Parts: sequence; C-alpha cells; structure tokens
Amino acid sequence: MHDEDVRAGDPEVAKACKGLFAKGSLRSYGPCMPPSRHAQVSDPRVLRALAHPLRGRLLGTLRTGGPSTATRLAGQLGESSGATSYHLRQLEAYGFVGEARRAGRERWWEALHQMTSWDPAELVEQPGGLEANEAMQRHQIEVMGRQLRAWADRGREHGTQWAGVAGLSDYVLRLTPEQTRACLDEVHAVLDRWSVQERPPSPTAVPVALHVATFPLVEPP
Repeated sequence: MHDEDVRAGDPEVAKACKGLFAKGSLRSYGPCMPPSRHAQVSDPRVLRALAHPLRGRLLGTLRTGGPSTATRLAGQLGESSGATSYHLRQLEAYGFVGEARRAGRERWWEALHQMTSWDPAELVEQPGGLEANEAMQRHQIEVMGRQLRAWADRGREHGTQWAGVAGLSDYVLRLTPEQTRACLDEVHAVLDRWSVQERPPSPTAVPVALHVATFPLVEPP
C-alpha cells in the first residue's frame, strides 16, 4: 500500500476501518487506558498501513506515554514534525488515533485503543493478507530488536534489581499447528490476566516488554 492511497473520508478507507471497533497483537497499556479497549483488524490493508515503522512508533508512544503533539513526538523520536503530523493523520484515517484536545494552535493526539490484534489465519486467506502479515512481522522484529539493543546498552540504568529479573528465554517444541494455537491461547490467557492487574499501578511499576515469538525453525538454533 502506498501512503497516497490512505485518505480520511475515502470510502475505501472507511470500509477498511469498519471492523476496527467491532490474533498476533501489538499491546501497550497506557496510564489512562482501560484494559478492554482494543482494535481488531481484519483487513490486510489496515494491517499493512499500521506496519509502517514510524506509524508503529507513534502509536506505541501515545499508548504508553499518553496524549502528545506532533512536535513533541518528533522530538522524542528524532523525526521532523512534518513527518509525524502526516503519519498521525494516516493513523487517524484508519481509526487508531484521534484528537485529545486543542491548546491554541497545538493539536494533541491520543491513542484510541490500548492494543491492536488480528488473526493471522484469517488474514492470510484474503488477497494481500500473507504479504500484510509478513510486513507486520518484520515491523515487530525491528521493534523487538531495537528494544533489546537499548536494554543491553542502557539496562544498568534501572539498577541491579531489574537486572536480576530481566532476561531472554527460548524453547524449541515439537508441535502441530493446532497444538501451537492451543499453546499460544494458554500463554495469552496468562498475559491478559496480568495486563488487568491493579489500576492505578504501583508508583514503582514501569512498562515491561514481554515478546512472544512463535514460528517453525527454518535453520538450526
């Protein structure tokens, strides 16, 4: 999908967005977001639009940090305010962000959901679905790599207590597709339970990234 194909008010965009408010997932629990608010994506065009690297970072920053302006987001992410403004409007066209308030000429944006979810099995059966799912997977891999590198470089800033619990685990299981789905359902049920713990959170709580990557091994570990 080319950026010029995404326009607020375009009937094709409206059609693509119809199911948003109606499983890979991008989840972020912000300080003011109730745990039930989520976007369910069923259209490959919507998922592909969300896979754009800057849009993903903008949405993630709004989800974890709360409302912000294009200028403030540009400073946080090292981008131009023109680029952040443009991609915020694209996210708005697809129903992921909206206006929180205006302060003079400044427009404050907010994420409309705390998470985005989709069912890969449903998507890959649609035209363009396999490509959209692959594009989002590449985006997720990039995000994961960036977060892990930042932790490796600056994790000690959090002190020894966090160093003692943070880490990576990997398992190699022999499973059928059906068993893999059942395993993931169990894992996600546990994570969903933890995601709705006490609110407001403890003053010592910080955002913690927990990545779940599941795929057949293409080459030996």
